[in-house]
Amino acid sequence: MTNSRPSVLYVCVHNAGRSQMAAAYTRVLSDGAVEVRSAGSAPAESINPAVREALLEDGIDISAETPKILTNAAVEASDVVITMGCGDACPIYPGKTYQDWELDDPAGQGVEAVRPIRDDIKVRVRGLLSELGVEAVDAAR
Repeated sequence: MTNSRPSVLYVCVHNAGRSQMAAAYTRVLSDGAVEVRSAGSAPAESINPAVREALLEDGIDISAETPKILTNAAVEASDVVITMGCGDACPIYPGKTYQDWELDDPAGQGVEAVRPIRDDIKVRVRGLLSELGVEAVDAAR
């Protein structure tokens, strides 16, 4: 690891749904023990409202978040890079751990369709924290 805390970058196309949910769960469940970034290869103008609503149901408010463009610097600064449907757009650097999480895209979906994606991401984040040696807190239900 490059610093005292492991760092994770979540990447999806629009950085408005999946990567934002994963970043939010990583921040909350690691209680700050993991440095978290998220970005998109073609960022949307705003967070998907159904994603925002689904996370609010779990006590997490991401209304202050905005989609960000994927940069080489963000990849370089991260120990683990997790792509979610945009693997080819993500630059590859030696010494980084890469994972691709196959998840349904919540774009254009209602909150009912987003909930199972949210729940899948939460389980995957808990698994990742375990891989990183970080104990997940029970802040999110």
